[in-house]
Order: sequence, then C-alpha cells, then structure tokens
Amino acid sequence: MILLLGISALALVTGLLVPLHWGVAGFVAAAALLFAVQAGITTALGFEGTPLSESLLLFNNDWGAYIGFNVRVTYRAFALPLLALSVPFIYRYGKA
Repeated sequence: MILLLGISALALVTGLLVPLHWGVAGFVAAAALLFAVQAGITTALGFEGTPLSESLLLFNNDWGAYIGFNVRVTYRAFALPLLALSVPFIYRYGKA
C-alpha cells in the first residue's frame, strides 16, 4: 500500500512537471516510466515480502515467470497512479 501511494505521489508530481509541448507522447512516456518503476520495485521486493531467492523458488527459478507475474500484479494496481498522472496533465491542458 505504501508503494502504491508513493508511486501515486510521484505520478502527481510528474503530471505537473512534464512539459505540455510533449503532448500525448510525453504522457505515454511518463506513464510507461512510472509503470516500469513500479514493476521493478515490486519485482525487487520479492513475493509477499520474502527474499528474492525464496520468491524464485516459488516460480521454479524461472525469472521470466517471476517477472511476468509481477508485471501482471503491477498492471492491475496501476489505475491509481495513472489517474494521479492524468488529472494534473489534463488540468494543465485545459488551462492552456
């Protein structure tokens, strides 16, 4: 939960700092970067707080399966950071 709130706060700041002339490409790039950061942190933390070596044992030492699982978990939890990124971005476009 703390990771989700931290990434959402980072998304809010990113939505305020991305230059408007970058347009949709800037928004998509910022969203992809935030998604990659969240997926990387989720992968590095291990499965449910267990060490990385024990987490890999649950996936038969298959890095692809482990990273794929964490990307799917991140995909499902990315709605709040995406909303936090889009609200200031759309607000700034409306003002411009």
